[in-house]
Amino acid sequence: MAWVYLLFAGFAEVFWATFLKLSEGFSKPMFSVITVVGMIVSFLLLSQATKTLPLGTVYGIWTGIGALGAVVVGILVFKEPASALRLFFAGVLLVGIIGLKISSPG
Repeated sequence: MAWVYLLFAGFAEVFWATFLKLSEGFSKPMFSVITVVGMIVSFLLLSQATKTLPLGTVYGIWTGIGALGAVVVGILVFKEPASALRLFFAGVLLVGIIGLKISSPG
């Protein structure tokens, strides 16, 4: 169950990071509230995962999902550049996430 918590914590991180951008520096109240709620949900799920999984694994995968998800959202939603080099390094992030998962106990 800890892995499920971690996966959803990562998705919640992508969610709140997206709304953080939409909040325009917390100047838009609705998006700002959604951002904070997303942060709370993400941290609550993260805290559940840390109960049984190693901290380094949990934190590395959580931030990796968040970073990779933010790159994908940036490219698809915010029309950020999708250069070959950028996509290569996003792939490196994915390999790191998978590597942490398969090398982790639990």
